[in-house]
Amino acid sequence: MTKTNFFSFCQEKLITNKRFLVDLKQSREFSYADFLRITGSMATWLREQSFDNGDRVMVQVEKSAENLLWYFATLRAGLTYLPLNTAYQPDELSYFIANAKPSLIICDPIKIDLFKQLADCQIETLSAEGTFSQEIPETEEFQDVDVEKDDIAVILYTSGTTGKPKGAMISHANLISNSSSLSAAWDWQTDDVMLHALPIFHIHGLFIASHLAVMNSSTLLFLDKFSPQTVINNLPLATVYMGVPTNYTRLLADTAFNHDACRNMRLFTSGSAPLLTQTFAQMKSQTGFEIVERYGMTETGMNTSNPLRGSRKPGTVGLPLKGIEAKVVNDQGDRVTTNEPGNLLIRGSNVFRGYWQMPDKTAEDFTQDGFFKTGDIASIDSDGYVSIVGRNKDMVITGGLNVYPKEIESIIDNVPGVNESAVIGLPDSDFGEAVTAIVVTEDSATDEDDCKTVIADALASLASFKRPKQVHFVDELPRNTMGKVQKNVLREKYTDPSSS
Repeated sequence: MTKTNFFSFCQEKLITNKRFLVDLKQSREFSYADFLRITGSMATWLREQSFDNGDRVMVQVEKSAENLLWYFATLRAGLTYLPLNTAYQPDELSYFIANAKPSLIICDPIKIDLFKQLADCQIETLSAEGTFSQEIPETEEFQDVDVEKDDIAVILYTSGTTGKPKGAMISHANLISNSSSLSAAWDWQTDDVMLHALPIFHIHGLFIASHLAVMNSSTLLFLDKFSPQTVINNLPLATVYMGVPTNYTRLLADTAFNHDACRNMRLFTSGSAPLLTQTFAQMKSQTGFEIVERYGMTETGMNTSNPLRGSRKPGTVGLPLKGIEAKVVNDQGDRVTTNEPGNLLIRGSNVFRGYWQMPDKTAEDFTQDGFFKTGDIASIDSDGYVSIVGRNKDMVITGGLNVYPKEIESIIDNVPGVNESAVIGLPDSDFGEAVTAIVVTEDSATDEDDCKTVIADALASLASFKRPKQVHFVDELPRNTMGKVQKNVLREKYTDPSSS
């Protein structure tokens, strides 16, 4: 019988005496038998709170083994998991709570008073060490809740061009489809050991790095955060490592990241932001490995990957995964020719259900024949390899995290003395792109240093990764004949060739 609950799908293949997770920070291990027992007890507790199928469990806590276990327990219980970046500030949290209407919030103990002010629902705490605010009685066995394949497993918020974040509804079927195609594409093995140094509030660390291990009964070496030295020290114990480009530039800056450190490795992958061709080349020269670059997004999971066996083309994100269609069209919807840039569309069982409480936005982002409009500008070469050449929504990806300029611009534009602003991403050797603000003041005599201070104060309510690393002042913004700000002109003007 085919299981529709993603956890049940994985459980069919679990080998209970295998290691599930090694917590490197707290020096403890969990077997897959522990995994089943603990998540079963957690799921039992969740259902005993009278939560019903589809109820949202909002989580903003530090990375820990228990954090990950609560995620899988939520799936087992038929509830909807909603992770939030730990950097989100009160104004942002207030929006998420009002929009998602969670039945349960799990937060860091130091934020309990804040969440009590913001939300009228059950609130529990989970510390960075994994201590939960309630005692969870151990249960003998939990029967996973039956769900329909299109029931929502996870809601992940992705910022919108209008400044209002959108909740992408990811179904159990989406998780099964994407994990299965990636497992096959990367030839995942039961004896693989995954060194996990990613956050677990977005798809890279929560879905890709965790799901592939669980569905194959392989082991996670679990780090609470990325540290070049810690990663290098533990690489000899691993066979697989996943990172964002920023991780690789920092690793490669250390001469200890070499052939010997990687002697037992099988696979390095990169995603969440474009990988520079020079990073790819340096990786091969310094370690002997070619990074497998892939392409995905919150709404679709993974779409493409350079092949495990075969040519890995630097500057491309590889070929569409099995069962996924990718095509590039012009603004009229007609397919473009080989190597010609256009709008990238994706269709497959990996594609999300739509945006939570936003039916009009959902309809706008899909074509009549079911392709999702990614918002990325891409080209496809004669071999079928996809290259991402731009983003028609002007999104900035910094350190693997998405930043939408409109959200920052709307705050800067309300600063006294500011006439208008444009936020862009500039090449950065560490973060991939650095958030940069170009500002026009109302008075040319405005003191720029004072204005920068006021802008910084106004942006303090945003997560730190969204705040501009640089602020430049200009007399006017470049515009085209239709009056639209030409951000491409700004990017060209302010790009430092040495940073790319």
